[in-house]
Amino acid sequence: MEGVTINRSDSYYDENLMVKNRNRRVGDVLTNYIHPLASLGAGCEIGFFSVVGKNVTIGSGVHIGNCVTIHPGSVIRENCVIGDNCVIGKQPHPGATSRRRNDDDLRPPVIGRGCVLGSGVVLYAGLTMDQEVMVGDLASVRERCAIRRRVIVGRGVALENDVVVGENAKIQTGAYLTAHTVVGAGAFIAPMVITTNDNRMGRDEDSSCRLSGPRIDKNARVGAGALLLPGVAIAPETFVAAGSLVTGDTRPGAVFMGRPARYVRPVPEVEKR
Repeated sequence: MEGVTINRSDSYYDENLMVKNRNRRVGDVLTNYIHPLASLGAGCEIGFFSVVGKNVTIGSGVHIGNCVTIHPGSVIRENCVIGDNCVIGKQPHPGATSRRRNDDDLRPPVIGRGCVLGSGVVLYAGLTMDQEVMVGDLASVRERCAIRRRVIVGRGVALENDVVVGENAKIQTGAYLTAHTVVGAGAFIAPMVITTNDNRMGRDEDSSCRLSGPRIDKNARVGAGALLLPGVAIAPETFVAAGSLVTGDTRPGAVFMGRPARYVRPVPEVEKR
């Protein structure tokens, strides 16, 4: 625990803080709780009123803001920045009428080295996040998501359960990726894009009905406010114009536009990767 910095009132400084006395109080106010079985690497900084649970592992050089909750077993690799009011490792709790039932406790999340979480980010249990991912303020990433390296997830984005995002993809402010959506490497999802996964909107008494999120392939681009219906495939290098309603599969390297979206022209070669 050498080199760990935990914010505290100067009048309550204790050389043994990181080993013997992790429950810190100023008067009647608890300023931090770090479980005795949590492991903190050298050079960590932890703000006020944060909770670090049992068997949490935090790598060296991690900066954790104020009022952060890290649930038991979570792993945060070195040199991450965790903003104020983040929650990491939350277990899902489906509603009484939800089609999803409670899983057994999901494994704790793993956050790769050099990731940056803005303020108010909520990361659920069961997810994996590779290195150098940036997640903007107030974003939510649900259980069993897989986020590859150097992805950008913008402010207020919602990633529902079982979403996969390929490396170097960018998901902009306010986008909604429904459960079982797949986003390929280098894809660009503009602000306020909405994806859907259920043609029956919950009326699934027929056991053959299954959820199917869209697949957005490598280097595809989806414009602001576009709506993708369940199971559509956005081919590599497709350009979906802003506000389009995509009801069927697209073709590679083509511009689609309209409601419903139709083929317009090829994507210029200069724009392709």
